[in-house]
Amino acid sequence: MARRNNKASVRNEPWWKRHSLSLSAAAVLALWFVLYVNSDPRSHAGSFFGNAIADWMGVVVTILATKWFFEKGSRESRQPRRAHRNEALEFMHEHSLTIFLALTGIGWLMLFLRLDPESKWGTVVSNITSEWSQQIGLVVLTKRLIERGSKESRR
Repeated sequence: MARRNNKASVRNEPWWKRHSLSLSAAAVLALWFVLYVNSDPRSHAGSFFGNAIADWMGVVVTILATKWFFEKGSRESRQPRRAHRNEALEFMHEHSLTIFLALTGIGWLMLFLRLDPESKWGTVVSNITSEWSQQIGLVVLTKRLIERGSKESRR
């Protein structure tokens, strides 16, 4: 089947089809959440489900955040076009991905610091906080560093 490049034909597709990757990843995240709520976190399955929540939350945030936010200089991020005359607003626009990840990461860290790290949800929030640090680290590192053989580094 030939791939369509026409934006108009893509807009005519049903909403669920245009967002099938986001919806599928969110559904998998929801599955892990439901399974974790109904499991013993001290069991192998419960421990796995808790870790899967954090991992799949990272997948969902990668899909959604990179769809809406930018990071100037990161080859993995879409590059923003100038949108504001005000330099502060333009800086926030150009680095919206890092700003989003930093602010939400601070939120996760604040929540984690209020929880018992050995409680059922404390371990999950700990893993989510770790996942966020990986996400922001990847964004920041890809701004200046390259990886030989990576298609993004060839640009």
